[in-house]
This record gives sequence, C-alpha cells and structure tokens, in this order.
Amino acid sequence: MYRLKVHKKGIIVIPKEVRDKLNIKEGDEVNVIVDDEGIYIFPKESIEKYFGSDKDAIQALKILEEERRKEREKNNA
Repeated sequence: MYRLKVHKKGIIVIPKEVRDKLNIKEGDEVNVIVDDEGIYIFPKESIEKYFGSDKDAIQALKILEEERRKEREKNNA
C-alpha cells in the first residue's frame, strides 16, 4: 500500500516504484475507475487484463472512458 498526498488542483504523484512496475511513462494516460469502495488506477493498455474476458464490461468501460474524455474536452474548451 502507498500513501499519496493530494497536491494543488487534485494532483497526485504515482510513486516511481509503481510506475516502473506498470511501465507507466511521462505523458502516458491511465484509466481511473471510481466506485463506492475507492479509486482504482490502471495503465491504459491493460484494462482488459484486470477485467478478464467479460466483453460487455470491457465495452461499457470503454464507452464510459470515451464519454469522460469528451466531457474533459468540453470543460477545457
């Protein structure tokens, strides 16, 4: 377990050890899933790995990710 500090504007830093283990590099995107239990961060290319072969769940997550991306773009415009 890692304890992370939330900085100004909600920024958190993923520890180097974790970035190295998951091959997350500067500029990479990650998937963030939020539920009643907490926040989960996944390397973008490996979300299927964590959700197995449940194609419906994977498709739903991809749709949600796309909706969130569009929402961010709208808010940043």
